Amino acid sequence: MIRFGVIGTNWITERFIQAALETEQFVLGAVYSRTEEKGTAFAARYGDVEVFTDVTEMASSGKIDAVYIASPNSFHKNQAIQCMDHGIHVLCEKPFASNASELEEMLAAAKRNDVLLMEALKSTLMPNFKVVQDNLYKIGRVRRYVASYCQYSSRYDAFLEGKVLNAFNPEFSNGSLMDLGIYCLYPLVALFGKPDEVNAVGVMLSSGVDGEGSIVMKYEDMDATVMYSKISDSYLPAEIQGENGTLVIDKISQPYEVKIMYRDGTVEVLTQPQTHEPMYYEVKEFMDLLESGKRESTVNSHATSLAVAQVMEEARRQFGLRYPADQA
Repeated sequence: MIRFGVIGTNWITERFIQAALETEQFVLGAVYSRTEEKGTAFAARYGDVEVFTDVTEMASSGKIDAVYIASPNSFHKNQAIQCMDHGIHVLCEKPFASNASELEEMLAAAKRNDVLLMEALKSTLMPNFKVVQDNLYKIGRVRRYVASYCQYSSRYDAFLEGKVLNAFNPEFSNGSLMDLGIYCLYPLVALFGKPDEVNAVGVMLSSGVDGEGSIVMKYEDMDATVMYSKISDSYLPAEIQGENGTLVIDKISQPYEVKIMYRDGTVEVLTQPQTHEPMYYEVKEFMDLLESGKRESTVNSHATSLAVAQVMEEARRQFGLRYPADQA
């Protein structure tokens, strides 16, 4: 059994715990919250779980072996390093950090402490992403990747009424690219590596974060386009276009259905049944890596996470989004 602490008491932490309980390797050992009252109310749902209001105290308590971090993005680096410096393994929500330099500090901490560090990006660890990887050769030379994740945020309604919640607050290194665009970029880099060129545009909101944007990227013999938004909706599937056919993925953020549409008109359905909720697969990957003594995922690898962070940072530079964390 692996004793986990959680940092953050929001809805995503609840989903993580429910998914982790399906692994039969998970025990919730501790909860961190900035306020004891909120932490106690959250922990009470899961039995006799100790509550901490200090990350270092939790990491050094002997109550946990690993931690899941789901705090605001701008807190990820410091909280992860605090935990790793006490020998705690870290599964950290996407995006890993505010920028590439913060991530490099996290990777250095993981290496010097000999602990597992993995970005919690669910889609690339789901069964049907493996299907994409295994069948990519069938479409011949790849020429284009297109992915879209546009989902109107309920928090945008509050924003329009004059209330800036965390999702649209640059102090927390938030915005559309960091929240949703990463789901389009991460599979791209996992499959094809870091692009040679990045060209980005974005729509900035009055709070100082992006509401939506698009990025066009160039590789040696293909291009990629990703579109993302928190102020509009999209219903487009993702496509990987090859010279022999096109791989069609229903949702790039959590692929459930995959098929190849060949140039001769035939269609090959590749979809594999998914028996668990999407977050289960990232938790299972992390657990299995721990049990095997490994310190890095081969799918959500350190190199992939760093390349994605670098692409997002370059895109932000081009459309003029800088966080307070970028100036630290």
